Formats: sequence, C-alpha cells, structure tokens
Amino acid sequence: MKFGVIIFPGSNCDHDAYWTIQHLAKQPVTFLWHESHDLENCDAVIVPGGFAYGDYLRTGAIAKFSPVMESVRKFADGGGLVLGICNGFQILCESGLLPGALMRNVGLKYVCKPVQVRVENVETPFTNACANGEVLTIPIGHMEGNYFCDPATLEELHRGNRVVFRYSSPGGEITTAANPNGSLDNIAGICSPGGNVVGMMPHPERSAEPELGCTDGMKVFQSMVGAMAQR
Repeated sequence: MKFGVIIFPGSNCDHDAYWTIQHLAKQPVTFLWHESHDLENCDAVIVPGGFAYGDYLRTGAIAKFSPVMESVRKFADGGGLVLGICNGFQILCESGLLPGALMRNVGLKYVCKPVQVRVENVETPFTNACANGEVLTIPIGHMEGNYFCDPATLEELHRGNRVVFRYSSPGGEITTAANPNGSLDNIAGICSPGGNVVGMMPHPERSAEPELGCTDGMKVFQSMVGAMAQR
C-alpha cells in the first residue's frame, strides 16, 4: 500500500503528514506535486492543511483547479481513499468531492488549540480503529472552519450517517461550548456517500505521537492502513 501527500504552493502541513505515515504508520509515502496529473499508483491520497495558493479569493478556491485535483476526483470516483485535513477539507468542498462550505469562524478569530471530537461513524476506512462514540483529542488550527450547508444537505448527511466527527466536551456531550468555530451541528468532519472520501478540520497528524502530547490522531492513519490491507 502506498500513500501520496499533495504539495500545493503554501501548504505547510504536508511534511507533518508525510512524517506520520513514513515514521509512525511505517508505510510507503510520496509527495504529489500540484501541477502533476500523476498520482504515482498511490492507494490513498492526503490533501493536507496549510494555505494553498495563499487562500486567495477564499480557501480552496484556486487549489480546486490544480491538475492534481482533477486526478484526485477521478481517483475518488473509482473508490480511492482521500483524506482532506483542515485546508484539505476546504479544498474537497470547493472541488465538489464533499458538500457544504467552510466559512469564517464565529468571532472572526484564528483558533489554534486541542479540541475533543466524538466519533460518529466507525464504518469508514478512516475510523474503523475507533469505537462508536469515542472521544478523541486532536488539535485544530484554522480561521475558516465553520462548516455550513443547506438544510436539505444536512438532512442527507444525517440520513446517510455521513457526519464522521462532531466537536464535543471531554465527556462526549455535543454542546455549544464545545464548538470552537460555530460549525453547523458541531460538525468537525464528514464523508462522501461511499465513505471513501473524508474531510476533517482537526489535524490528526499533530496528535499522532507522545512527543506531541497526544496520540489519538494516529487512529485515523491506523484505520486507513487497516482498510487498505483488507482491500
């Protein structure tokens, strides 16, 4: 199995994801250049966090036109695993791989801190190593993480069990106080109808080893490795 991590101009979490996959998950991994159509026979693609193209216009609005994203769309349509983290989540929404949009945080301030997220769906390739309702501590770092969609889309997400993570209290309660950015329904991550594409605002690569103060994020990568091993 082989991972690919996309590099956009301005992305700054690509090397973090690469390190986590190579040194902690101990899997083959390569960087994928934004101007290339070649996914290099990868089995999973990470769309990392950062400020792709400086977030000009709005987050993800330019990155969605990158040649690599055309290939990612085809890859996802064929069932390939795609994980968008923070800015990567925003890019996936802009690209139409996931519904909705990420707006400015309530309060219009950049938020960077550890948060708790409750696992709402363990039937995805990204959460199968978790328990249903398990609370994970994973850091966030974003200005535009306020997830929004129209009522029909929200109903569709609920009906299809496509809300993967929700911001919660340490005890797992879904409360306004636990919501760091005003996200609709405390949504921290969602998946595609087939479950092979996930976007999440928290950074699992920043909580994957003890030196970072928490290892909960590693469960996302362990889930992906397990899912690919079963394919």
